[in-house]
Amino acid sequence: MSEIRRITVVGAGQMGAGIAQTAAVGGFDVTLSDVAPRQLEQAVSGIEASLAKLTEKGRLDEATRDAALERIQTAAEPADADLLIEAATENVELKLRIFAQLDEVAGDGAILASNTSSIPITRLAAATKRPQQVVGMHFMNPVPLMQLVEVIRGLETSDETVTSVVAAAEAMGKTVAEANDYPGFISNRILVPMINEAVYCLMEGVGDRESIDTVMKLGMNHPMGPLTLADLIGLDTCLAIMEVLHDGLGDDKYRPCPLLRSYVAAGRLGRKSGRGFYEY
Repeated sequence: MSEIRRITVVGAGQMGAGIAQTAAVGGFDVTLSDVAPRQLEQAVSGIEASLAKLTEKGRLDEATRDAALERIQTAAEPADADLLIEAATENVELKLRIFAQLDEVAGDGAILASNTSSIPITRLAAATKRPQQVVGMHFMNPVPLMQLVEVIRGLETSDETVTSVVAAAEAMGKTVAEANDYPGFISNRILVPMINEAVYCLMEGVGDRESIDTVMKLGMNHPMGPLTLADLIGLDTCLAIMEVLHDGLGDDKYRPCPLLRSYVAAGRLGRKSGRGFYEY
């Protein structure tokens, strides 16, 4: 097993910033990279605010907070590390380009991981010369608060790679669930069809948005209803995952709801656009 000490996170959006923060709190030296300087500035500000809030609530002490901030560097281009985690937008061609780039940047022993929520790890690994060292590392949103990391084996991912990544995730305070490389993995193969069915219920007038969410919150003890959760995830992301499931498994039960398609086409993407199934 190769020991992981340095981590590069590629993509300074909400997920990338959360991964960088969690890794730094876990004791890793982190480089957060993004081609957009403004995005990096926003990510660092968000990390500072998040750590301050956790300290205020007593979940971190001041020494841990300060040490974590000191461990985070930013860069326009990805830096070599023991583990490089891609956290870019859920777009296949973009991720393939990033993995080809990381394969050139990273040293021979480095592990390349993707935070993808649905894109096949085997396909991403094929863009590199080290498929045995490519793995899925699917963090949940918001990363600093959610305990689960789904570790996904591609067709050629080695046991050593998985062991190293599991150890790194556990050092970040996460609980790991291992999955194999099938469309949607475990989490989204179960979650996103549930969200899709909730959208069908809304489209067909089975209930209004509040009633649908209330049934799942109070009847099934979910922390938030599926439509609220879809707004948090992003309706465009939910649609992309449904399309991966539908294309990859060829089963009509994974057909995206037409209302979901309409909302995405209208730019109603959820919290990030200010309007989805709810207004923000």
